[in-house]
Amino acid sequence: MTAQAGVRRKAHFLGTKIRSLRKRHNLTLEDLSVRCIQIDAEAAPSVSYLSMIENGKRVPSERLVAIIAEIFQKDIDWFFDEALEDEAIDTAPNAAVAGMPLEPGFLFSESLLQLAIPELLAQTGTTGRQFAHLLIRAHQETRHNRFPDLERAAEKIGGKQFPLSVEDVFDIAKKLGLKIEWFDRDPFKDRRHRGDSSKPLETLVRSFYEAPNRVFINRTLQDSPARLKFDLGNHIAHRVLHDGDGARAPQVSGGRASGRRHDTESTSMDAKDILFAWRDFECSYFSAALLAPKTPFRQFLAKHAYSIDSGEQIDLTRTLVMRRMSSVSPYPHWHYFDAYPPGHLRAVYRGNGIPLPWGNMTLVSDPCQHWAVFRMLGERTTKPSAQISVLRSGDDKRLYCCESVRSKDAAGNPHVLCVGVDLAPALRAQNVDAEATIDAIETSCNANGGSGPIPTEARRQLESVSRILNIGWIASGAEKDATIICPRSSACPRDKHCLGRKAPALGQQIDEIRESL
Repeated sequence: MTAQAGVRRKAHFLGTKIRSLRKRHNLTLEDLSVRCIQIDAEAAPSVSYLSMIENGKRVPSERLVAIIAEIFQKDIDWFFDEALEDEAIDTAPNAAVAGMPLEPGFLFSESLLQLAIPELLAQTGTTGRQFAHLLIRAHQETRHNRFPDLERAAEKIGGKQFPLSVEDVFDIAKKLGLKIEWFDRDPFKDRRHRGDSSKPLETLVRSFYEAPNRVFINRTLQDSPARLKFDLGNHIAHRVLHDGDGARAPQVSGGRASGRRHDTESTSMDAKDILFAWRDFECSYFSAALLAPKTPFRQFLAKHAYSIDSGEQIDLTRTLVMRRMSSVSPYPHWHYFDAYPPGHLRAVYRGNGIPLPWGNMTLVSDPCQHWAVFRMLGERTTKPSAQISVLRSGDDKRLYCCESVRSKDAAGNPHVLCVGVDLAPALRAQNVDAEATIDAIETSCNANGGSGPIPTEARRQLESVSRILNIGWIASGAEKDATIICPRSSACPRDKHCLGRKAPALGQQIDEIRESL
């Protein structure tokens, strides 16, 4: 073999391995180029040069190979051993939203469901808007919160400009023919919807749309440019997506924000509830995509290691930054909660199918107290906090990392925002036995009463995943004690039951009766 042929063969295997790693971690060529720039801007390759490397047309320098090895946490020798790995494993064996076969099938026909669902909602006290939120959440989760049509519509209007100032957003509104009018209204107390047992929630009407082209904005938003931009973006979305027909709910913080429309007290099923809820979602997603277009915002998050406070320097709310992570990140396994005391969820996204301890339709009496988002509802700190958790739901074990922060909404009500990732798919992508890692962490937790230090090897694996995904708060969480969590305290899976006792499951009690007879 000639020297030149040897170089070509070396380049082919090297390029194939780099391409395989990049695709396994859902990175584009542009993403990989940005990551290289973060580590060594001088030696970082362009997108076109990376493409030539992957196709075997160029041989990267040892310095560049070292950069890529650091990104993917591989030994440099691995890139040159000419041993190709098997096909990339499926990192998401369980779908985010799992269905089940329903028999007899004729009972679930469209005609019967259209008759039965309104009756079901009426008998359970579920509002049309709550039911719509459930449907929308399922739709988000099956699509991993990716809606390219809304992304393209927002990018067309905003020209992918990032960041956008308040003046930029007002200019866009003006070009679309929107007329802005200001009003002055202070928050008021909604005594029918309390945040806890003694204190009613404050309610603030932030803005509303009047057909065909008038937008009314509460002057209090002038003190919060980030919220002002998001609200105005919402109304720009209504103008673009729905031709400004005015059929949408006002933008409200606190109080009854998660209930029905604010112009009716009816408890019956109303088709407008479904329409308004869907339009709220569409306009909210559009506004976020307008203010944080996918490609530049992904690069921005990468630069700041997915810090949830990174948006403060460019007037983006924490809510927008955290919710947008799941839409732009190359890693698809995210979840997001927005919780109000004592445990009401105003927003839920669980793209990895995380079993919920409580929901936005009912509040269970015994949610697990060890969930970070639930625990922080009772704290006063406003600093973000990361947590590694082993979630046990029956025989199902999962490993999560989340970062939570206590905040206040526009009406001044305290709430907790939480964003997190499922770590098992990332571990499997590195050919790590995720189940063994979870068992090791759980064993340490049980040995210390339910929360305990992460074993050295498991911590090393999590730190490696943190660098690969470029999510800084995973490494922060790995430095602390991990904790065992579950959906319901009454079914606590800890060896030392958190309620001081371990009640047998109902099924177990029934089986014991059957066996005794």
